[in-house]
Amino acid sequence: MRFSQRYGYSQVRDHLQLESMDQALRNSLWNQVERRYWLASSSRSGLLVITPEDRLTDEFCVRVWSDYFKEPLSKRPRSLEDNKRVIFAHFESAQWYEVYDFVEFIVQEISSYYLPDRPDLFRKDVNRVLEREASGYRLVGQHIVSIVDQTEVDEVEGALLGNLQSVTGHLKRSLEFLSDRQGPDYRNSVKESISAVEGQVRDALGEEKGTLGKLLEQLDRKKSIHPALKGAFDRLYGYTSDGSGIRHALIEESREVTSQEAKFMLVACSAFVNYIRESDWA
Repeated sequence: MRFSQRYGYSQVRDHLQLESMDQALRNSLWNQVERRYWLASSSRSGLLVITPEDRLTDEFCVRVWSDYFKEPLSKRPRSLEDNKRVIFAHFESAQWYEVYDFVEFIVQEISSYYLPDRPDLFRKDVNRVLEREASGYRLVGQHIVSIVDQTEVDEVEGALLGNLQSVTGHLKRSLEFLSDRQGPDYRNSVKESISAVEGQVRDALGEEKGTLGKLLEQLDRKKSIHPALKGAFDRLYGYTSDGSGIRHALIEESREVTSQEAKFMLVACSAFVNYIRESDWA
């Protein structure tokens, strides 16, 4: 807390920003965009391309104009400063979820060609701002998701790094289903989360096939798993696989899957993936 908050001269935020965004959060996110991706020299920014930094900034503008705004490049302003004014005007007037769309666009579409350190620095800066301004979202991988506890973020991030491509693919799809702000698909998010665990266990056993229930039995025979831990994942797998479970045919859905369940499964399965990967099963 700052001095004014500690002594009651200004209000302390007592709730998370969910489905909303105040001006402080919006401004702080824009500052990170400008800080990490607007590299043009202020003395030369009235010209289109001069220095290597100007070229990177110009490419940033081209990508935003053509791939995010989806406007003809022939209508793009010529000077970098005019580009900046247009992009900022959109950022300033956008709905809260459109601001997050823009941040995701930068991470997914622009970071790949920029300076090597920019994507990681930008991601850290964004998450620092989201935490400081009490946002209910965090930037995990390439998606902004409703996971607010740092321990949970660490588990998911850890599972996304250094894993098999197939396992990472399942977790990324789970995140995509969970984080789709227009039409989240919690049922399929859960499916992908448990599929990631299956893939990790199969790799640990050197198996190409098998469902998690049978794979856990094999894993337990190879190296004993604590009964409580094995039982917990047996029950989670049962939740996704029995007659009324998540994997049952969608035409016979018996209940709605909630965002809380999907989030829990993503975090729990990420933690189990990390546990399997980091354990010695030889």
